[in-house]
Amino acid sequence: MATPVIPNMIRRTGLKGLMLTAASVLLWSGLASAQELKGGKLRVALLTDVVNFDPQQFSSNNFPLIKNLYDSLIEYTAEGQAVPSLATSWTIAKDNLSVTLSLRKDVTFHSGAPLNAEAVAATLKKAADPQKGKNVYATMSVVKDWTVVDPGTIRLNFSGPVPDKQITDLLQFISPIDPKGIDTVETKPAGTGAYMLAERVLGQRVRMTANPKYWRAKEPIMKELELTVFGDNEAANAALESGSVDIIYGGDSRSALRLRGAGYQLIQGPGPLVQVFRINTTQGPFKNEKYRQAFNHLMDRRAILQVGYAGLGEVTALPWVPASPAADKSYDARYAFDLDKARALLKDSGLSAADQSNWKLLVNGGDQASVAISQVVQSTLAKVGVNVQLDMKQGSEYVDALLGGKFAATFGGIGNIQKFPTRVATNSIYRTVKNPVLGDPHPHPAYVAAIDRVNKTFGSGSDVKAAYDNLNKVLVESAFAIPTNTYDIGLIVAAKNLGGITREIDNMLVARTIGLR
Repeated sequence: MATPVIPNMIRRTGLKGLMLTAASVLLWSGLASAQELKGGKLRVALLTDVVNFDPQQFSSNNFPLIKNLYDSLIEYTAEGQAVPSLATSWTIAKDNLSVTLSLRKDVTFHSGAPLNAEAVAATLKKAADPQKGKNVYATMSVVKDWTVVDPGTIRLNFSGPVPDKQITDLLQFISPIDPKGIDTVETKPAGTGAYMLAERVLGQRVRMTANPKYWRAKEPIMKELELTVFGDNEAANAALESGSVDIIYGGDSRSALRLRGAGYQLIQGPGPLVQVFRINTTQGPFKNEKYRQAFNHLMDRRAILQVGYAGLGEVTALPWVPASPAADKSYDARYAFDLDKARALLKDSGLSAADQSNWKLLVNGGDQASVAISQVVQSTLAKVGVNVQLDMKQGSEYVDALLGGKFAATFGGIGNIQKFPTRVATNSIYRTVKNPVLGDPHPHPAYVAAIDRVNKTFGSGSDVKAAYDNLNKVLVESAFAIPTNTYDIGLIVAAKNLGGITREIDNMLVARTIGLR
């Protein structure tokens, strides 16, 4: 395996960044090497089909693809430590107004075109476009422009000082796309990744073959990767138990626990999601703030966690996992399930009983957990006189409704909440500009201002805590999204003979390190 290049991270007060050891980088990039794993064909069962091949479509449906077809500029270890990837090093300016990256010189896209600064610039241009940038667009809001210094060096310039962790979060989020393939990337991948697309049968399977010119030594181990879409957990479980697949990726918690008990490997990643009751505040009764606030107390979070995720996770009234610097467990008690408080807020809304029930709950019919928790909420709402119907949609029909804001309310998981707090704005319902659900300008300016305040507050003192406290207060008062619990996205249940499974920071599937024992 090639010797990694250790990054320089120059900060506002000089060279004070965490210097990585070669061993820590090798731990990320070569988990399988010491195990003498063998190659072959890796067969993965999925519960839902992928959406497209655009790495900036950062939705959980695409998590089986992104890290296999693409590489990002830098990576994080499972512990959140930044390590080199396509960028061999990065230097943050002392004033935090820019970051300069040095790129690897031995990387080509699947087309054979070289990775260089111009290619990264083309990817940044796409990411900065409100229509084309998709989930990456919000994170790019801090970028003023960029400068191609030379073919191997690019500098990102910021519109104001940006905290160090927010910068590395951005770099970890950017996966360079071949400039020749940017316009067609949704239907034809154009990355540098360990695997190349061989076949896609819509709704059935995606087959990939090993990239013969991949830049990481001795990777990928498996020469072929096949993702097969199964109709439900039971069918995927049967396939694993019969030996016709090697891994189930993204299965439900209850099935994963049963399979672990039967001797299969269960791998929980370091990046859980938070389940959120997403509210379209431009529609019907949800225009009313008191009505929305009632839902802070209408969520039976413990019942939702148990029914949807077999208890794997934690209840939360805020969109953070416990490791987030913005986490505040006091909110869990303050906004706990309480029908009396909910009734009082519903009464304060001034809405009639008919108006309060004049909406449908959009449900991802292909996700058993979403169906179960939506039924719990439907039953709870009936206890306070709010009677709603469930609007079941499947696959791409549900995704189109979710990302297009074609709903009154729905459940959907959000990610990036183990990183810098304003990364929450990468999720569609939390976007501060060009929000696909709430529109532009954002209808909740206090939330936009709270995000901006966090972005502009440096250090670790009282000012930072005050900024986080303000953001949390605004979130529960604006109530356009009601968190319920953390849960594991991308649970991996694997056959006993597989090794080298990487715990990726966002719980995405990383196939290049996996092999047969």
